[in-house]
Amino acid sequence: MTTERDLPGPGLPEGAATEFDGAMSYGDYLGLDQLLSAQRPRSDSHDELLFIIIHQATELWMKLMVHELEAACAARGTDALKPSFKMLARVSRIQAQLNQSWDVLSTLTPADYSTFRDALG
Repeated sequence: MTTERDLPGPGLPEGAATEFDGAMSYGDYLGLDQLLSAQRPRSDSHDELLFIIIHQATELWMKLMVHELEAACAARGTDALKPSFKMLARVSRIQAQLNQSWDVLSTLTPADYSTFRDALG
């Protein structure tokens, strides 16, 4: 028996999901609670959060680069050149992204950095 709950709402295609009880959430999948609580400034300086996030994001990008480079080497070892080239192109884009992130970090002046440097130990 079809219920009103089973019918798509206005503008929704037939079979479109509208109930997500018990489904994994976006935040759960990405581990957002852990990720967003991983920034623990050691000072009261406003700029320390920028410093932490830029460096954490850099580490994540480098982790992805290593993943791509290892896979590209493995693909090349089996003569799968097309996938290997795609992975290497991705590494190039990651490097461009890392270079761009330094533009944001450049808004942190040496004087700004000195407000929390001593708290880093």
